Amino acid sequence: MWVTAASSLDVDHMVPLAEAWDSGASTWTAARREAYANDQGTPTSLIAVSGSSNRSKSDKDPAAWLPVEGYRCEYGGAWVATKLRWQLPADPAERDALTRLAEACPDTTVSCEQVPQ
Repeated sequence: MWVTAASSLDVDHMVPLAEAWDSGASTWTAARREAYANDQGTPTSLIAVSGSSNRSKSDKDPAAWLPVEGYRCEYGGAWVATKLRWQLPADPAERDALTRLAEACPDTTVSCEQVPQ
């Protein structure tokens, strides 16, 4: 799918704000939550997506939502990198889904620079 009109795009948090909150951001300072919400320190934290894709994903984690087949490996790697970057844990269902993705994507490399606590 190609999008040619910028107005058709949304900026999406790789790990949605609600998911981050449920994973521990609820205990962060307001300044750290703001830094997470506006993270431009890595190209995968905030991504441009179609509005329909953003609504489909909503605040779901990989246990409840995955992108189309051709983007799953990149998505899984970016999800894990974002969680590691912000030191956010994964719940058991999320971990299981990410493990399945990793097994299906043996060539995917995850790297990140952690944000200091």
